[in-house]
Amino acid sequence: MTKIILVRHGHVEGIDPPRFRGRTELPLTDLGVRQAGLTAQRIGRAWKPAAVYTSPMGRCVATAEAIALATGAPLRLLEDLNDLDYGAWQWRTYADVKAEAPRLFAGWFAAPHLVRFPGGDSLQDLAARAADALRLVRERHPEGLVVMVGHDSVNRALLLHVLDQPLSAYWRLVQDPCGISEIDIIDARSRVSRINETLHLDAAP
Repeated sequence: MTKIILVRHGHVEGIDPPRFRGRTELPLTDLGVRQAGLTAQRIGRAWKPAAVYTSPMGRCVATAEAIALATGAPLRLLEDLNDLDYGAWQWRTYADVKAEAPRLFAGWFAAPHLVRFPGGDSLQDLAARAADALRLVRERHPEGLVVMVGHDSVNRALLLHVLDQPLSAYWRLVQDPCGISEIDIIDARSRVSRINETLHLDAAP
């Protein structure tokens, strides 16, 4: 059995008010640093991962470094955990994009599986990368426990994949900063025993 502890990175600017963050490099805020520390403590108390895999984006690396330090697990970058490429919408506010491209903006929230960002990714691109990341981790750790640190988008895609749900269900899952999900993969079967656990963050107002 492969057990995956899936974590979203800590808080960054651009979450509220919302922007299309994607591949924009953003440091963790002070809140995000506290969240990463509390998440590392939570994981360190409950699990002993063989490795911590992370998106190469700095906000994920910083979160993963805290977890690796708390658990003693080696840290490994995994490009396929990278965030969506929003193309021309990168780092623009929701309000700005809605005013410029109202139909495509509405489509992203109504039918995300039918949207490609101008000059950027589609959800199908993201889902393919997420599936590759999952395949690689399973091959390397067929009987182990690992932590994977990613983004709101890629974590949703991973969860949809293991739950055998369509990309049209993208918005039905929530991934808060430093939320923890737990996935077990046994042979060809998968089981999700927790999604977006955040109780450990109560001490980081």
